[in-house]
Order: sequence, then structure tokens, then C-alpha cells
Amino acid sequence: MSAPTTPSGADRVASSGIVPVVLYACIHNSGRSVAAKVLTEHYAKGRVEVRSAGSEPGAGVNPQVTAVLAERGLRTDDEVPTLLTADLAEVADVVVTMGCGETCPFFPGKRYLDWEVEDPAGQDLEATRRIVDDIDARVRRLLTELGITPLQG
Repeated sequence: MSAPTTPSGADRVASSGIVPVVLYACIHNSGRSVAAKVLTEHYAKGRVEVRSAGSEPGAGVNPQVTAVLAERGLRTDDEVPTLLTADLAEVADVVVTMGCGETCPFFPGKRYLDWEVEDPAGQDLEATRRIVDDIDARVRRLLTELGITPLQG
């Protein structure tokens, strides 16, 4: 059981009707964070501003992640691995880290979540499906915590 937390900037933003900004960060910004970004955009339908970045951006999106998201009717064509900067973290209301750990900039007053999600790099399609399913469930929970009902379709 985790300790209760005080309301974060994201909680206050979501309750005020202002669109919260969520930043997903991982090492290469080619798998986990891209899947989280695409899934959040899908379920939030513009009710959240979503960004993703990596501490050591890769050359492109993981093809297995692209394939799994495509099975769900989601595209990664516009996703480009981006360098995680202090500026990106500073404007976010919620920063979700997935393996970048201490390389992620810290700003007081932000809500930080560390999702221990397996890296899809080098995984087969079935393992990548399980990883994306895990991220999917976490994204839906986060949206619900932000007061945003995940929409289908």
C-alpha cells in the first residue's frame, strides 16, 4: 500500500478544466514512452496534452511496438525519438518515467510516477503485446486519476 499523496499540479489542473500535460520518458523514446503517448492520445481525445522523450533517443520507433499498436488501429508514423530536456519536464504536470530513472529532470510541484515496465527492445511480438497491454492498463488508470474518462474508438 502506498502512502497518500498531496494534490499535485495535475490534480489541480484536471479539476480546473485546463488540459493537463503528461510527459512519458524512457531511455530511447522508441518503445515504452511512444506506446504510452499514442495510447494516451487515443483514449484522451485531446483532453490531455501528451509528450514523450528519452534520455538517449534512439534512431526510430521500435518496429514491434509499431506492429502491436497497428493491430489496435493506432499509428506511430508521426513519432520521432526526442531528447528529454529540462524544458519538457518543466512544463509537464505529470512526468511518467519508464526506465530513465535518475536522468529525468526533477522539478518540485510536479507529479512523478515511475512505471516499472519491461523494455520491448529485442522482444518478440507476443512479449511486446504483453508490454503494450501493461502500458495500456496504466494509461487508463492515469487518465482516470486525472479525472478523464478513457474513451474508446
